Amino acid sequence: MARAGLDKKPAEVAAMFDAVAARYDLLNDALSAGLDRRWRRAVARAVDGGRGQLVLDLAAGTGTSSRAFVRRGARCVACDFSLGMLAVGARRPAAGLAFAAGDALALPFGDGSFDVVTISFGLRNVADTGQALRELRRVTRPGGRLVICEFSHLPAPRLNALYERYLAGALPAVARALSRNAEAYDYLADSIRDWPPQEVLAGQIAAAGWSGVSWRNLTLGVVALHEARRSG
Repeated sequence: MARAGLDKKPAEVAAMFDAVAARYDLLNDALSAGLDRRWRRAVARAVDGGRGQLVLDLAAGTGTSSRAFVRRGARCVACDFSLGMLAVGARRPAAGLAFAAGDALALPFGDGSFDVVTISFGLRNVADTGQALRELRRVTRPGGRLVICEFSHLPAPRLNALYERYLAGALPAVARALSRNAEAYDYLADSIRDWPPQEVLAGQIAAAGWSGVSWRNLTLGVVALHEARRSG
């Protein structure tokens, strides 16, 4: 399987995720030593979608995060442009959860449709971050909220250098031992290193029209959780 490039052509990225869909959740758990579960719990608390609220989970993959939202009483649309991921997720239906195919750059939803919009580990894979953030704002009702969980950078330079060595060497090596599609995890490492630091992403969120932008680090900054609100 050819890996996607950092130009993030949608067809290449979708094909890459289609190829790893069957074992995607298992590999994420193994490669993060179970930390992905902790990160997703933090996202669920931040989304805090209650009964009667409608949540958009963009780049939802197999719907792992989406199921946490409906367990808390919200209704959720799990949206992804990888049909392979959606097909795997749809094998485990849940009350209040719907799956939809869609591109982050041109979402197939009306203006102001959702109370909360969220994207976990997917914004990094979009070709135009600003356009995706504007689309998320468009489909959010006034007063609604944005929650982004994404790989990031450790603020301590020496620790970050060690982390990047892990991304360059250990992570792809482990992926090759566990997956027949290890090229996808070479892309994962490259895309994390290429991603902007937390404060730069916060600025991009504000530039897309969101207000009250804040962020906090999880696991020393391996992951960052950004939150914002649509003021009007």
